[in-house]
Amino acid sequence: MPTKTSSRSTRSKGRSRSTSPMVVVANRLPVDLVENEDGTVAWRRSPGGLVTALEPVLRRHHGAWIGWPGGGSADLEPFEEDGLSLVPVGLSDQEVEEYYEGFSNGSLWPLYHDVIVAPEFHREWWDSYVTVNRRFARKAAETAAPGAVVWVHDYQLQLVPQMLRELRPDLRIGFFLHIPFPPTELFLQVPWRRQIIEGLLGADLVGFQVPGAAANFVRLVRNLTGNKTHRDRVTLADGRVVHAKAYPISIDSQGLEQKARHPATQARAKEIREEVGNPARILLGVDRLDYTKGIRQRLRAFGELLRDGLVSVDDAVFIQVATPSRERVEQYRVLRDDIDMLVGRINGDFGRIGSPAINYMHTSFDRNEMAALFLAADVMVVTPLRDGMNLVAKEYVACRYDHDGALLLSEFAGAAAELKQAFLVNPYDINGLKEALLGAMSAEPRELTRRMRAMRRYLLEHDIDRWAAEFLDGLADPGSHDKD
Repeated sequence: MPTKTSSRSTRSKGRSRSTSPMVVVANRLPVDLVENEDGTVAWRRSPGGLVTALEPVLRRHHGAWIGWPGGGSADLEPFEEDGLSLVPVGLSDQEVEEYYEGFSNGSLWPLYHDVIVAPEFHREWWDSYVTVNRRFARKAAETAAPGAVVWVHDYQLQLVPQMLRELRPDLRIGFFLHIPFPPTELFLQVPWRRQIIEGLLGADLVGFQVPGAAANFVRLVRNLTGNKTHRDRVTLADGRVVHAKAYPISIDSQGLEQKARHPATQARAKEIREEVGNPARILLGVDRLDYTKGIRQRLRAFGELLRDGLVSVDDAVFIQVATPSRERVEQYRVLRDDIDMLVGRINGDFGRIGSPAINYMHTSFDRNEMAALFLAADVMVVTPLRDGMNLVAKEYVACRYDHDGALLLSEFAGAAAELKQAFLVNPYDINGLKEALLGAMSAEPRELTRRMRAMRRYLLEHDIDRWAAEFLDGLADPGSHDKD
């Protein structure tokens, strides 16, 4: 992709929307709407962990995906693209500003990520959030077949479960939060805290990345609503039981390994090493350009290693891929400028002609290029200040089929609870980060193999299929939670 709708997309004419036995509801469609110069419409596959995780699940269950196609756009008709049944939800420019950039990413995102920056709360943002959530709920009610499973995703749509239940009480409704869920002390800052909690309680099953997040939610339910709780169970006044439990998300481990084993991927990995001067070690960071990802901290630590003479550009080169993100939001524009200046200063001080210390790319790459980067990198540096999971860490491990390479991972990423053999680090501790970088670069091959073999064994057993199956099984059979 991109692909023209005239050749790859099929409009769903004459077909009832209420025919899908499974419906995924997410803020974004798995494709982006693109207008070509000749005026034709095309669709391009969206980047991001959510799409990577859910696309294979949806294909297997022959379901429909409801989401926003991007930009300020009116509602489009449902259509099929590359075998996926897609139902667009349009947003006006004002709704993009208030619901998406405002309440979702100016209020909830920083609050749920430990208030790394201060959240803002504006009543007009909240009003737009309610309006858009109601639109998504109505679209789901139209699309779902009788008794269907509806799986709602992430922080932008926390009111949808209750709104949908009021419209379609026959449905089985699941909700999964991909980002962290904050402790009581932080969540109580939200002026509309009770409405959000009650929105989530519309689901039969509320899933989180880690057990601590589920426990935070149950505690808030008890404090804010007075409903009875016991472990992961919430009993509502009408007798309905809601479960809250951790389901750590994963990836298509085998599919990514196969891509890494492909001769073209291996050849590209060699080219990448040559393009950056064949250093002894390549360090790699791959993130959305977001203040939660700890990009500043890792680059600062690497710069100090160069300054202290502990590393030279012959020893190590850092490749940082920073995918553009929320560029209309002021905090993200400031972050981009800060990173640009930091990279320029380090390269100016320590780089050489043709050999920069940091190869910085503010762009996105397709999955083939990413697999080649993972193969080329000796050390994968994943240092979020707070992250629900972080699938990049798992993608790197999946690509290391030779059981080599080092994963340096923040202890504040959800993945740290599973990939325990990584070089775990506190990204706020710059000295500790420097020590971890040196340790990962200098580790004996035997130690790296031991660590990577254990992580790969776990990851191959706990892949995307298992994640989806366990969540959907829990949604279909609530009693299974009581046996855990």
